Amino acid sequence: MGKNGSGKSTLAKVLVGHPDYEVTGGSVVFKGENLVEMEPEERSLAGLFMSFQSPVAIPGVNNIDFLNMAYNARRRKLGLPELGPIEFYAYIFPKLELVNMKADFLNRNVNEGFSGGERKRNEILQLAVLGADLAILDEIDSGLDVDALRDVAAAVNGLLTPKNSVLMITHYARLLNIIKPTYIHVM
Repeated sequence: MGKNGSGKSTLAKVLVGHPDYEVTGGSVVFKGENLVEMEPEERSLAGLFMSFQSPVAIPGVNNIDFLNMAYNARRRKLGLPELGPIEFYAYIFPKLELVNMKADFLNRNVNEGFSGGERKRNEILQLAVLGADLAILDEIDSGLDVDALRDVAAAVNGLLTPKNSVLMITHYARLLNIIKPTYIHVM
């Protein structure tokens, strides 16, 4: 938590290797590896996930293809066989239910024409599909109505296990009433 400009989003972007930021010293160790020495794609394949404040649209790329390619890339990294389209459909449907999204979202282009709440749900769907070890959620509650906030929070709670972690960036304590953090850091 913290005021605007305190560095919350900057920290998140540095962790995932955003190209606008250069680390000039130190290290960030994740699962025994120095993130600073890894490309953003390597960080993602190692289990890092970031949900952005303002998720971008990707015209011409539908959700099902995007999610299937990302999921299979992660499976390859883990030494697992890829899932074909039918297997992937079976895998993704419980994830759709978790984030309270209808199946027709899969055929729409990534975030194209989505409302703010739909974009945030889609980010959490990506997290659910990829099964990240560390999820960085940058203002996942920003701009959500009460119902969307409840759905997103329930999905995040449903994804938490003893084997993964969430770094959640927020300005509002209301989210902390729904998602119970282990620690709260104020910047």
